[in-house]
Amino acid sequence: MEVQVAPLRSWDDFFPGSDRFALPDLKDISKWNNRVVSNLLYYQTNYLMVAAALVSIVGFLSPLNMLIGGTVVVLVFLGFVWMSHNKDVLRKLKKQYPTTFVLAIMLSSYFLISYLGDVMVFMFGITLPLLLMFVHASLRLRNIQNKLQNKMEGIGLKKTPMGFILDALEQQEDSINKLADYISKVKE
Repeated sequence: MEVQVAPLRSWDDFFPGSDRFALPDLKDISKWNNRVVSNLLYYQTNYLMVAAALVSIVGFLSPLNMLIGGTVVVLVFLGFVWMSHNKDVLRKLKKQYPTTFVLAIMLSSYFLISYLGDVMVFMFGITLPLLLMFVHASLRLRNIQNKLQNKMEGIGLKKTPMGFILDALEQQEDSINKLADYISKVKE
């Protein structure tokens, strides 16, 4: 399947006034997770641009440590995903508690990087962009266009880089299954 890059959303859409932001319902974790996943998919190119700017600044100030830090995080992520596909306990943890799974990856990366090199590179070059993405995705209310784009990716009409990452974290299967069930009911 061909990978498509999602379009860059306008600044007014990405960061409008306070009327399009709200605290998530902390009592309904499923709804909050759905909001985060939807926003990660919809604004993925904007998030990539913000992360690239921060990584570039830190990389310019400390290129070798940034390269080591990025490599460690990618290898730890791939290792955790591989282990979760081979161990049922980790697979269930990843499926039920994706935030815990990502935090375990980040903490493991942190300890490895602290052993190998500069922790500040990890904090500002890797963790800060991820934190900014998570906060924005948690607070940004979804709009109609956001929901439509996510449905198109969910049924396989297009595949994006963030879609692959969320698939590795098993965060899209439920919505795909729900949509497939809905489509089969409509056909009947």
